[in-house]
Order: sequence, then C-alpha cells, then structure tokens
Amino acid sequence: MSRAALLVLADGRFPAGGHAHSGGAEPAVEAGRIRNAEDLAAFCRGRLHTTGLTSAALAAAAAHGLDPLALDEAADARTPSPALRAVASKLGRQLMRAARATWPSPELAALAAARPRGAHQPVVLGLTARAAGLGPEDAAHCVAYETVSGPATAAVRLLSLNPFEATAVLARLAPELDRVAEQAAAAVHHGIDALPAASAPLLDVTAEAHAVWPVRLFAS
Repeated sequence: MSRAALLVLADGRFPAGGHAHSGGAEPAVEAGRIRNAEDLAAFCRGRLHTTGLTSAALAAAAAHGLDPLALDEAADARTPSPALRAVASKLGRQLMRAARATWPSPELAALAAARPRGAHQPVVLGLTARAAGLGPEDAAHCVAYETVSGPATAAVRLLSLNPFEATAVLARLAPELDRVAEQAAAAVHHGIDALPAASAPLLDVTAEAHAVWPVRLFAS
C-alpha cells in the first residue's frame, strides 16, 4: 500500500476533470444558501454525510474487489437525478483516461470496455485505487475529501471567499471525513445491497435546474 499513491489520486491537479464541477455549490450560491464560510461548512457537512457517504462506500467496494458493473448499477439506483447521473458518468470517463495512463490494469481496461460512455466516478475511483495498491478505506477517504473540497474550491471562485477561510472549513471537517471513510469502508463486508444509500434531495433538484442554465461557471 502506497500513501504516496493516495496523495497523487487525491491531488486536485490529477487530470480527472473535477475542477470544472462545483458539487452543487454554484446553484446553492445563486439561491443564497452559501454566502460565507459558515454557510459553506454547513453545505459541505450535509453533502459529506449524504451523497458523500454513498459515493465513498461505492468507491471502497470497488477497491475491495466487488463487481464494478454491479456497483455501477447500484450507483445508478442511488442517483435519482438524470443530470447527476450524466455528470458521474462523464467524470468517470475522464478519470478512467487518467487512471489507465497512470496505473494501467486489466480491471480498469475491462470496465472501460464494458462502459465506453463512462461508469460512475466513485466506482472508477475505487478501481483506480485498487490498481494503485490502495485499500477500501483509502478510496473512501479520497471520495470523502473530494465531496467537500470541490464545493470549497468553487466557493472561493463564486464568492471571492478568502481561500484561507475555505481551507479552514476543510480542516475543521477532517474528523468527520475520517468517520465517513471508516463507515464506508466497513460497509463493504456486507455486500452491495447493504451499501449506504443516503441522499440529498435538494442537491438532486438544484442539479436538474442548474443543468439548463444558459450561462454558468461550472459544469455541475
């Protein structure tokens, strides 16, 4: 197991396309639900314990060696918003390209062949972690961090928020990131049907509205 590989995978500069997505922060800012660092912390905490937990568990399950095609179907079932399903597949396709160039593996190649339009990003990330020699909890940590770091980075751009404040939000959430990753990794031992299915309906609703905005800074 390589901690350095985890740093590479979690690095915001890893060319997987995540920088173009706000994780729901853009419509939340437009609606006035994120106005400052305190609001950002509440938004990130809510996202972490709902869709973040669900995605982290899917990634952990893929890293554990559960069937990635079955996990992709489970991800579909846990993503009611068509807009978010499309985003997850697009990000999965972009991550797959970077992952196969960085840590080529037969499992990644097989999933790419089976899902040419892209599997859900957390499933691809979990399989990437597996190819990099990382374990389920590592994959879960990576997803949990992405869940909150994406909106935090977006808020800096959308609100001209002080980046020190945004980073402080992430630092204060660190213990909760650890707990979510541990919970997600523990769930893989009970099979795919037992994986968390926590949801955030407001994120689904705003994602559908955001998808048809004529002008937007972020893809989602």
